[in-house]
Amino acid sequence: MQFHLNGFKPGNYQIPDSVREPDPIPPIVDLPKEVDVLIVGCGPAGLAMARQLSEFTDITTCIVDLEEGPLIFGRADGISCRTIEIMEGFNSSEMIVKESYKLNQNTFWEPDNIKPENIKRTHKIADARIGLSEFAHGIVNQARLHELLLEGMKNSVTHLVPHYSRRLLELDVDPNLTQDLNAHPITAKFELNDDSQSPKTETVRAKYVVGCDGARSAVRRGLSIPLEGDSANKAWGVMDLLLVTDFPDIRVKSFIQSKEHGAVMTIPREGGYLCRFYVELALLGEDQRASDLNLKVEDVIAKAQQIMHPYKLDVKEVAWWSIYEVGQRVAERFDDTPVDNPENLIPRAFVAGDACHTHSPKGGWGLNTSLPDTFNLGWKVAAVLQGKCKPELLQTYSSERRKVAFQLIEADRELSKLVATRPTSDNDAPEAKTNTADIEKFMARQNGFVAGTAIEYYPSYISTGQENQHLASGFNIGQRFHSAEAIRVADGYRQHLGHLNKADGRWRIFIFGNKQNPTEASSDSYKLIEFIANSESSPIQKYTPEGTDIDSVFDVYAVFQQQDLSIEDMPDFLWPTKGKYGLRDYEKVFHAEKGNDIFEQRNIDRANGCMVIVRPDQHIANILPLNAYDELSAFFDEFMI
Repeated sequence: MQFHLNGFKPGNYQIPDSVREPDPIPPIVDLPKEVDVLIVGCGPAGLAMARQLSEFTDITTCIVDLEEGPLIFGRADGISCRTIEIMEGFNSSEMIVKESYKLNQNTFWEPDNIKPENIKRTHKIADARIGLSEFAHGIVNQARLHELLLEGMKNSVTHLVPHYSRRLLELDVDPNLTQDLNAHPITAKFELNDDSQSPKTETVRAKYVVGCDGARSAVRRGLSIPLEGDSANKAWGVMDLLLVTDFPDIRVKSFIQSKEHGAVMTIPREGGYLCRFYVELALLGEDQRASDLNLKVEDVIAKAQQIMHPYKLDVKEVAWWSIYEVGQRVAERFDDTPVDNPENLIPRAFVAGDACHTHSPKGGWGLNTSLPDTFNLGWKVAAVLQGKCKPELLQTYSSERRKVAFQLIEADRELSKLVATRPTSDNDAPEAKTNTADIEKFMARQNGFVAGTAIEYYPSYISTGQENQHLASGFNIGQRFHSAEAIRVADGYRQHLGHLNKADGRWRIFIFGNKQNPTEASSDSYKLIEFIANSESSPIQKYTPEGTDIDSVFDVYAVFQQQDLSIEDMPDFLWPTKGKYGLRDYEKVFHAEKGNDIFEQRNIDRANGCMVIVRPDQHIANILPLNAYDELSAFFDEFMI
């Protein structure tokens, strides 16, 4: 898709630029007095949390934001493979895939040895993340991602919409009520942040609060949680430009290091014309902020022109620009319990996204770490509120995501140093020589983390079973379910199995059959299905509420090696009757495809088969043998009610 040819216009890219108009400012609606979950902040973390909770009619959610309406442009641009996988869980990946710019190549530029004041291309390579997911790393306006999440919230069964123009004044957590799950220990006082109306304050009481309100989080301050780490000592400029240039790699992600003037990273944006520039600026003094430099956008453009000499930058329009500082910090705690939680308290207040980890904004790392924060937290809060899981489940959010935050900080610290390092000449000692090849090595080494596909939650009682990893070594326990295709038995449709893992709070169990005929009662697959469907100790029988569909809590799928199967020969449990009419579900049984065999691609043990248990956040919780009935029950008995 191409757009922005005659100037940048934000909004829905399905509407032509010539007629696209910004949405009106949302009306002010009074805040509710009491809710189950209060979310502060409409960034990617807050909206991902709200999008999940919007699917549950028995959970009342309120999301508020300081701004007068949705984000229009600016901020992050990179959408990682993993983020698109999550958006597929919300049934919203198609527009991102269609509209985003796909990063297929990286190019590296250094000072010319003959004319050091000029830059020259050293080499061009394929993007290291290609092949890590069925989705490619894309570039699209963060506001468009927000728009898709907001659209899903509004169109959900609860029709959830944010309350804008609200400033959080006070946040109180009553310690006498936090261990009473039916209580509302959170009291939040807001001020209407709207100049057109009289000053007004509102109070909301909540069972849980989630602070997704950015690096200067009022929620984090209210919880007295400090940020720990390095303060900023480097300023960078970021610009989204429509420009005419003779720089040949303007439509390729480029790392550019000059001899004397610093570095630039360019990233082509969606639409075919827009481009983002990250420009190295000045060192900051102690206690100095980037805003103290009093730079204008013309100064940032001039610096980029110096770095990219001899190429010309004729900037026609600046869609958005900002100055930021490079610093890496992580919150001491991600919830309201004490460090290490010695008394095993149940958390009732959480921080997520930039509210608990800050870093330089290159490549959209903030967005692509923030959204998975609450994708991890959302299903847990919902499961506890609905009485499906023990409240101790909420303690796993901090332990799982804080580990990821530290990995992010270390990666950001290393990349920031590499990008800002002045290149050395061939005359320097080998141990002192640095160049863009170091950046290339870093990206190759960190490609899984940058893509989000190598993020791992392990070990814990909801990510366990490492002794059975050999049964499916291509499905790494603790990491997200790496999708692959199989053929649906009922109609021959080729289905990405990972796309069955929707963000609806349900657990998935994938049965990968062995070489035995699954239709024979003596086969391991048949016996397992009999246990799951009929045994009183089966988690499906034990934890599925009476009167609900059999897959309302656990969604079970079967994938077989045999290709001459018929749906009518399958056990009834694999094509169950559902809904008020008792209609059959024909979409739970698959077989491997010749030449595109999931058993080969994910190295699944053909002789023995296995069960792969997938959490509601798409991460693999356990792998078990087909005959591990007791282990299957024991796994869920640990945390389910």
